[in-house]
Amino acid sequence: MTEGYPTATVEGREVPYDPSTLRRIQEHPCFSEKACHAFGRMHLAVAPKCNIQCNYCQRDYDCVNESRPGVTSRVLRPEEVVEMVKGVLDKHEFIKVLGIAGPGDPLANEETFEALRLVKEHFPETMLCISTNGLMLPERVDELAELGVGNLTVTMNALDPEVGAKIYDHIDYHGKRYTGVEAAKILIANQLKGVEEAVKHGMIVKINTVWVPGVNDDQIIEIAETTSKLGAYTFNLIPVIPQYKFKDVVPPTPAQKREMQDRCAPYIKQMRHCQRCRADAIGLLGHDLEVPQGCTKGT
Repeated sequence: MTEGYPTATVEGREVPYDPSTLRRIQEHPCFSEKACHAFGRMHLAVAPKCNIQCNYCQRDYDCVNESRPGVTSRVLRPEEVVEMVKGVLDKHEFIKVLGIAGPGDPLANEETFEALRLVKEHFPETMLCISTNGLMLPERVDELAELGVGNLTVTMNALDPEVGAKIYDHIDYHGKRYTGVEAAKILIANQLKGVEEAVKHGMIVKINTVWVPGVNDDQIIEIAETTSKLGAYTFNLIPVIPQYKFKDVVPPTPAQKREMQDRCAPYIKQMRHCQRCRADAIGLLGHDLEVPQGCTKGT
């Protein structure tokens, strides 16, 4: 990740022993189980559009009562971000991370980059974090690095395009819509390349994998091992929420999830404290401060 520094073991993983890298782990609630009790994050819901359609993602949501990715009470305009962030940071000093996780894919929205520029200018001490499906990551990772994004989450659900074709309905890539195996091949190749490039830029990378029983069971350990070899720091296994085309799928039990995490653990550090945050979450994991009222649905 970072040239010229020795490595140190941090929560079971070897990382460069420089203050910036260590801080991006030790003060980020998603990258450190210890940090989640002391440090919070603020998600800026500035990214409404998505460039893929997952068969587990239903974007016509109840924006007030649900707590899951893709949900927000309203979409922020980039010019609203500075005032809103200042108001939160002035009251809550434990907020250390400003992240963009939707409600669509951040890299499919120019508003993401506008917001990052404003945040970098006005709040240079905060850590910047992005969560993406990875489709556009190879061609936008340089820009993310220039804007100071140090923590990155990439959601990868398959390495086999035949399996990916069962999970992704379509992707929209460079002005064309792709479906089936062709779509999955493009997405998977870009995800792997994007993770590799992000690590080269010194980003701390987390992999999210949505477990859809009966669909990608045999992919999970392979994803954990492959992304670890690329330099990913931690791995988050997420049971599918039964909805949209997977509404009849029975999600794995907590015991099954723990067993799968234990099988992945020899390859990569496991995130076992995920709370499946909304795109407008503010506060500690599992203890959000408040969610503003007034709904803007995903598009």
